[in-house]
Amino acid sequence: MFEEFRDSFTERLVELRMTKGASAREMSLSLGQSEGYIAQIERKHNLPSMTVFSYICEYLGVTPKDYFDYEQGHPALLQEMIKKIKSFNEDELESVMSLVDIIMKKKT
Repeated sequence: MFEEFRDSFTERLVELRMTKGASAREMSLSLGQSEGYIAQIERKHNLPSMTVFSYICEYLGVTPKDYFDYEQGHPALLQEMIKKIKSFNEDELESVMSLVDIIMKKKT
């Protein structure tokens, strides 16, 4: 069970880091760690402490909940969109919903 968790954790880290367009070295240094820190996690040699995990989430622009939502492909982008949408009035929300409906129909 631990191996499954570690594998999922590291796969998600790689996915989110690559989506952000950051190298493992760049991310490690941005977190104040040694240049090989993230690479060690991605190679399944280490797992971060809870404190460093919170810094990883902050760096990636995701919440811990989003990090573990493996079905959500672009959590940072989704979070940014939600922040903006929260300020919309009812007419604007209805317009966005109409656009989403159109896109969803095209997907099916």
